[in-house]
Amino acid sequence: MSYQALYRVWRPRNFADVVGQTHITRTLQNAIMQDKFSHAYLFSGPRGTGKTSAAKIFAKAVNCDQAPVKEPCGECPSCIGIQDGSISDVIEIDAASNNGVEQIREIRDKVKYAPSAVKYKVYIVDEVHMLSIGAFNALLKTLEEPPEHVIFILATTEPHKIPLTIISRCQRFDFKRIGQQSIVERMETIISNEGIEVAKEALEAVALAAEGGMRDALSLLDQAISYSEDEVTIDDVLAVTGSVSQQKLAGVVDALYQKDVKLALQHVNDLIQNGKDPGRFVFDLIYYLRDILLYQSAPDLEDNLERAIPDDHFKQLTEQLSPEFIQQCIRHLNQCQQEMKWTTSPKVFIEIAMLNIADTEGTTQKSNPAEAEAVQRLAKKLDEMERELKQLKANPAAAAAPAQDKPARRTQPRSNRNGYKIPFERIRMILNEASKEEIKEVHAKWANFMEALKQNNAPAHATLLNSKPRAASEKGLVLAFRYEIHCSLALEHKGTIEPLLADFIGKQMDIIPIPEPNWQEIRAEFVQKQKSQEEPGEDNKKEDEDDPLISEARKLAGDELIEIHD
Repeated sequence: MSYQALYRVWRPRNFADVVGQTHITRTLQNAIMQDKFSHAYLFSGPRGTGKTSAAKIFAKAVNCDQAPVKEPCGECPSCIGIQDGSISDVIEIDAASNNGVEQIREIRDKVKYAPSAVKYKVYIVDEVHMLSIGAFNALLKTLEEPPEHVIFILATTEPHKIPLTIISRCQRFDFKRIGQQSIVERMETIISNEGIEVAKEALEAVALAAEGGMRDALSLLDQAISYSEDEVTIDDVLAVTGSVSQQKLAGVVDALYQKDVKLALQHVNDLIQNGKDPGRFVFDLIYYLRDILLYQSAPDLEDNLERAIPDDHFKQLTEQLSPEFIQQCIRHLNQCQQEMKWTTSPKVFIEIAMLNIADTEGTTQKSNPAEAEAVQRLAKKLDEMERELKQLKANPAAAAAPAQDKPARRTQPRSNRNGYKIPFERIRMILNEASKEEIKEVHAKWANFMEALKQNNAPAHATLLNSKPRAASEKGLVLAFRYEIHCSLALEHKGTIEPLLADFIGKQMDIIPIPEPNWQEIRAEFVQKQKSQEEPGEDNKKEDEDDPLISEARKLAGDELIEIHD
């Protein structure tokens, strides 16, 4: 097999090639030049940031025939032998597969022997956090007082798993995630030498998907090159990584801001139908919103953006969205991310998150002229109502006849033409049998029931999160939901919800879902029916029914805002 992956061909051979870790390479170079390097080092940091490469370069630099030097010459027998692995004095050990006490004791027995070909014997222990406790204990004494010709370099991605007794015996260097711009510049150098055509935006997409790892970036670039034809484009990179383009993310955010639920759900459906990973989509969307928030606060921190390239659409969103709206979106998406871990239907939770975000109150968005004009219209209408009420109070007879001529309007509930079929007759039966005591009991125990449901079944809990108990009889409970889709989902989890609710209420109750707008209609119909069945003409009939002032006030403001006092 003659072909080698890009990350192997372009593995750093000197400190200058180690991208984004100047704070470490400069320190090591100065220590070598001043002959003040330590006997033990701990290199920690995310994967693919240059830990083992820096360790191997350090081994070449201290053993170079031209030492002391800031960079290994790469031409002397020592540098060449260490680079190709033919010198046995530089030993690379994978602690994941050599993590027992016996392997460490073997190292401890061999360190006392002088190196055979170079000045220093260097042990590079990769993934050192995988060693067992016994192996760490066996390493302690040797690490504390090794022979003068031995250097230990321990590399790990999880330093918190290493005993403090080991860490305290090493000089620690923390490798950081490599910046997006640094990764792009390094890839530009590589493709220029390889003679490969790659679009600039494709390189930026690779750098975003690599999450700060140079090795991951080169692996993804390698895949995109194999996938593409003549030139690597942004679409090739998105197809390989499963990521979502910035234009799609911006389209979803814009639809949510405009409260266009249909368009937002259509975007989600298209992405999943095209094979995009739902978890990756939510992850990218959270970071895209984070970048909008960061850019709003400090536009100068453009280099710190994780998922976004500040194009015109991005800057437009930073001007439109308020920080409160963005934070609310991130909270909903974070909750969605947690719930998706326990389900085989992640699309449902993404759709619920979209609905919840779109339902966010307008107070979380930046005010605009249209909203200000709407507020002014409402204020003007209120002033007109107050003036009309004053006129009626001064001349109640003028409004008496029109008020009596108008027939009472009855709002008939509408049944949904598609989707969830609302059982109107069952709800009417429950309303006829309902009592205040029953619904009060449900309300009193609802919070504890929801907490238990969350522990028992997270998807079912997410479905009921935006529901409200509206009416209860001895055997039934009407639950009003914000959207019709929630009603259908509630029925899917009925087998989980009803038994658990029975444990808290003390009796079996059938849950009957209904969208909130339909509930308001059927409730109004029921109230109107109850009023029409009352006996008129009694001596104790309320006098305010004939009062034209009160009748007109009801017409203007509604029953809920009117209080009548003698």
